[in-house]
Amino acid sequence: MMSFLNKNNLIYSLGLLLLFVNMSGCRIVHTPQKTPDVQLPVSFAGSTDSASIGSLTRQTLFTDKNLVRLIDTALTQNPDLRMTLQRIEMAQATFQISRGALLPSVNAVAAAGVDRYGRYTLNGVGNYDTNLSENVAGKSQIPNPTPDYFLGLRSSWELDIWGKLRNRKRAAYTRLLASQEGRNLMITAIMGEVSRLYYTLLALDAELDIIRKNVVLQQRAVELVLVQKAAGRVTELAVQQFTAQLLNTRSLDGRVQQEIVEAENQLNAVLGRYPQPISRGQSIEDQKIPASVLAGVPSQLVRRRPDIRQAERELEAANVDVAVAQAEFLPSLTLTPYVGLNAFRVFSLLDPASIAAGIIGGLGAPIFNRRLLKGNYAVSVARSREAYFAYRKTILTGVSEVVSSLKGLDNYRNVADIQRQEVAVLRQAATTSNELFVNGYATYLEVITAQRSVLDAELALVETKRAQFLSLVGLYRALGGGWEQD
Repeated sequence: MMSFLNKNNLIYSLGLLLLFVNMSGCRIVHTPQKTPDVQLPVSFAGSTDSASIGSLTRQTLFTDKNLVRLIDTALTQNPDLRMTLQRIEMAQATFQISRGALLPSVNAVAAAGVDRYGRYTLNGVGNYDTNLSENVAGKSQIPNPTPDYFLGLRSSWELDIWGKLRNRKRAAYTRLLASQEGRNLMITAIMGEVSRLYYTLLALDAELDIIRKNVVLQQRAVELVLVQKAAGRVTELAVQQFTAQLLNTRSLDGRVQQEIVEAENQLNAVLGRYPQPISRGQSIEDQKIPASVLAGVPSQLVRRRPDIRQAERELEAANVDVAVAQAEFLPSLTLTPYVGLNAFRVFSLLDPASIAAGIIGGLGAPIFNRRLLKGNYAVSVARSREAYFAYRKTILTGVSEVVSSLKGLDNYRNVADIQRQEVAVLRQAATTSNELFVNGYATYLEVITAQRSVLDAELALVETKRAQFLSLVGLYRALGGGWEQD
């Protein structure tokens, strides 16, 4: 008869378990808000061509093999990128934790305890009376104090009636995707920084070459004016003016060399290595900028730029957090089943009759801590709004960067064309001034001014050329290029 009752109790418990599971399947899920649409301009600066250099690989865009090699080195050794990879690992771990919350926790338990019941208590009287029964004898007698030994499994399982746990899992997964977009963003940032420093080095090399050529020319001018002084055609003042200009140009040589050292060290730091020489390819004058640069349309920007994609993921996760905070106000259903060996005598613990099993279902709803839940909900809503404005700001910044870089390429190309003409004219003027000075038709101040103008114009042209390449790199980054092949 007892075995029949125990069997019925077990069947009843299993039936309750199935009922609770079915209840969890009929849940009411709080659906997060959808990511709102952000109005975008139709085109960048009037261009409606759908093609974009953002879809090109860096190996295609950058023809300088040395630059591509440096970028590849940075993407394997850069410390910031390695830290970003660890953030992805943390996001993956958080996602695994959220997945585990959907499953029951099962603990292996070995417990022992003892209770001494008072004589005038329910357990005291009940146990005393039970021991007087003819059916209770030997090892079935209940001792006082009464030990309690348990060896088995205990579990706890919160059934996800309202979708709260699933939304937490969704938020964690979305943040994992955001962290991966953060990695892509770091890749584009590293690519841009390596390119910026590389073209800066090329520009400094060109400046150093220009300065040294002008030093040679100015040295000849000093020698010429010394001859003129010996012939009585100029005074010592002219010699001093030419010499001062030569010394000033020589000082520029040392300054540019120091800038080269600093730029190389900055680039080595991005590459994750100690200071060492940086291999360079063609001079900046020989580097070619594509004749036609296409930016595509703004709608492509949202799909390609890692920072916009990351901000969108963060916004989606923040909206999911709001749904989780709403579900916190609702009751939660928790099951706590157990199975194992339970006895009040150690030698009876391994007896098959000591097998025990049970399940408890509890439905709990917050009452006194609703102010805390309201505060958490208000924080979640505010964070969601903040994420939305951050998302909008990222899009605005992206569009602005594309337009600025696109215009910069056109404007700097025009400036470079004019400066080349200026350099050619000033070089001719310097040659003419020298000839006139030798023949007594020009003053030494006119020669000095012509030489200084040539140097300044040549250095300005190099700086414009550098600005062109930085605009190209900036446009490539702004369009979200340079990370997909990684």
